[in-house]
Amino acid sequence: MTDYLFPSWLKVRMYSRNNKSACCCSNIIMISIPFRVGGEKVLLLSAAAWGAMTAFTPVLAHFCSQPIFSMTLARFLMGLLQGVHYPSLVSLCSQKVVESERGFLMSTVSSGSYLGTLVIGGAGSLMLDLYGWESVFYVSGLLSVLWAYCIWKYLLKGEGPIITLESLGRGGPRSKLSKRHWLRLFKQPAVCAVIITHLCTASTFFTMLSWLPTYFKDTFPDAKGWVFNVIPWFVAIPSSLFSGCLSDHLISRGFDTAAVRKLMQFFSMGVSSVFTLLLCGTTTFPTAVAFVSATMGLTTFSHSGVSVNVQDLAPSCAGALFGVMNTCGAFSGVLMVYFSGYLIEATGSWASVFTLITVVNLVGLVTFLAFAEARRVDMDSSKGHYHDIHI
Repeated sequence: MTDYLFPSWLKVRMYSRNNKSACCCSNIIMISIPFRVGGEKVLLLSAAAWGAMTAFTPVLAHFCSQPIFSMTLARFLMGLLQGVHYPSLVSLCSQKVVESERGFLMSTVSSGSYLGTLVIGGAGSLMLDLYGWESVFYVSGLLSVLWAYCIWKYLLKGEGPIITLESLGRGGPRSKLSKRHWLRLFKQPAVCAVIITHLCTASTFFTMLSWLPTYFKDTFPDAKGWVFNVIPWFVAIPSSLFSGCLSDHLISRGFDTAAVRKLMQFFSMGVSSVFTLLLCGTTTFPTAVAFVSATMGLTTFSHSGVSVNVQDLAPSCAGALFGVMNTCGAFSGVLMVYFSGYLIEATGSWASVFTLITVVNLVGLVTFLAFAEARRVDMDSSKGHYHDIHI
């Protein structure tokens, strides 16, 4: 297998595929839990668990007789726990946040992941050089556990058990009724549109994230790695915040919510594709960094588009529906990353990958523009009331 079929970061972190597979599984298996026990409790428990597992990783590596097996299992379990994060967050936001403020909130939350990537990348490099790789796992893991404790102590006021077996089993008698509601929900064109669009968005994002370092190393071998690994994420943070402010401002001024969501998605998938295509003919390193930064920055507009639209459509089950979307996006992302490697191997050109990304983006954009809506669909129109949908 050639280097092109596996991005360099994937070869270094062999367990990443298992982590993403676990995210797919947990999105399906555990998306109903936030509705039964509360999204904030699931967020707290999952963060504490994956933080502890991260801090415990060096112990597994040094003291287990078969570290490959134990590390793979640990990463799989971590992916299982991380898979419930965004569904729980979306469930919480859809129930607690009004429509005109959801865009900025989701954009702010998403920009936090970009900031975290930069901080742990910079601080982690220093710790790696000074104290060894174990220190990165210890510090990041313990910080996650500390965050979970502070949330439990000061926001949840340290109230009782976080999750009980009784709360997990609640809602079981309604399973037959909920299946009919879910079937009706998936027959809605707007729901299918957000799933397909998110699938396309996630696929192209994972592909860019996976292959851009290899692209820069192949095309500009003398370029400094920190430039193309840092600058696009610096651009993504203010871009994400701006998109949230813009979408909420337009909605508060009376613009149609569906039109605003479509506008944000147009920037995310349409305008960004222009800069992706421009990479096909790029000959200088500064120009390539500028185009990549513009692409990644514009991609963040989806946090105010399709990612929030699921809360507009079905606030009573937004977390579960987002879990379905994330499952499709993670699975398609894995496939597209490998297919992109095949294209590079077969054609010997990066233009084929950038063209593929553009085509997938356009498919998702056209689908969203044609079928996306912002009215609630988790209701029985004949009876005029809303259903509280569970799995």
